[in-house]
Formats: sequence, structure tokens, C-alpha cells
Amino acid sequence: MSAPVPQPNWGALLAAQLSWHWEAQARPRLTGLTDDEYFFEPVPGAWSVRPAGARAPTTLVGTGPMRVDFEVDPADPAPVTTIAWRLSHLVVGVFGDRNARYFGGPPMDYLSYAYPPDAAGALADLDDGYARWLAGITALGPAELAANCREPGFESESMAALILHIHREAIHHLGEIALLRDLWAHGLRSVPTG
Repeated sequence: MSAPVPQPNWGALLAAQLSWHWEAQARPRLTGLTDDEYFFEPVPGAWSVRPAGARAPTTLVGTGPMRVDFEVDPADPAPVTTIAWRLSHLVVGVFGDRNARYFGGPPMDYLSYAYPPDAAGALADLDDGYARWLAGITALGPAELAANCREPGFESESMAALILHIHREAIHHLGEIALLRDLWAHGLRSVPTG
């Protein structure tokens, strides 16, 4: 009789998919992010985080002194966004909403979030959201990972499938932020005009 095959810790394996990228590439690339880079608009009409009442290419939503450009049905092709916008999307739409739904995080959505006025505040919120998400998914057992996730738009999917989706989103947007930082580092400082 053969010994039982040990079952992998699927929660830990799913967490490692994102944590490796976060620790080896993404978070180190955010070190030294300045406010000028944070708000840098690489093309005219880029979506960003702006002072409440500012002139913007979209509706501005949020609370506090800053707002984010937001449209339920954005144009096609999708608008170019700043690092500030991308970090806000990660904080609110990728980690924050899911942390609130699944892991006891505070309620969070685009309309009620107080957008940070600087890079340091955005990175602190990103670090908090990432840490809560990672701890939450690591603690999930096989039955919880296989269960329906109750996520709007993913109603028939398992929690494991949702986790994979969230990780694709995070890796995708963190890579975009790295590219914007590369453009900045190589001298693109102002919006080109025709």
C-alpha cells in the first residue's frame, strides 16, 4: 500500500504567484517614486488623480481634496493613465474592494475613497491592500478555494479563479507603472505637442 500523496497548500501557492512578482520586481521598482512622476501625464487627456474641482477629461469621483478620473464606459481605445491613476485602481478596484468583500477590509469603492495627494500616501495604501490580500488568500483552505466566489461578474467562478484574475490584474498594472517610470527615467518629462 502506498503512502497518501500530500496535498499542496493551494492558498500558499496562489499567494506565491503574486508575492514573487511583488518582492522581486514590482515593489522594488516603486522605490523612490516622486510626486512629479506620480502625476506625470505622458499624453494629452491622460486620466489621473486631480484636486477636487479641477478641469478634467472625465467625471471626477472620490472624497477628500483629491478625485480620480472615472467613467463607467471609458472610450475605446482605453485612455492612457498616470501612475497616480494606476495606483488608485490597484488600491481601490483590485485589492480594496476584494479585501472588503472577503477579508474584513474596510468598505472601499471609487466614489467614497479619499485619494492620496502624493505618491507616499498612495504607496502606503497599496502596501496595506496588498498585505491584507496576501494574508487572506494564504489562509484559504482547499474547500474555500473551490467554493463559489460570490464576485459580481464572476458568479459561477471559484475563489481560486478569482484570485488568478486579481493577480493578472495586479501584475499587468504594476508592469504598466514600471514602463511609465522607465519613460520618466529616460527623459520624457512633458506631454509632446503636435
